[in-house]
Amino acid sequence: MAVPPAKHPMIKTLTRHGNSYAMVIDKPILELIRATPGTPFEIISDGRSLVLTPVRDADEEKKFEDAVAMIHKRFGNAMKKLGEVE
Repeated sequence: MAVPPAKHPMIKTLTRHGNSYAMVIDKPILELIRATPGTPFEIISDGRSLVLTPVRDADEEKKFEDAVAMIHKRFGNAMKKLGEVE
């Protein structure tokens, strides 16, 4: 699933970490992407930018998708009404 560009991009600076550099990812962002300190990430680069994607266990991903589907089924109409602008 492609993610649209952020309307308000977050600007971060690298921090020295021993002989390397690190970037701190704020807790709300980690929660949004369901990542923890132990989550492995796939890193892709085109030479100009990096894309970090959490690597998910297939069973974990299936549970999450099933839970989202159940919420949509049970509460989809209510959520749609809440989202309508009057």
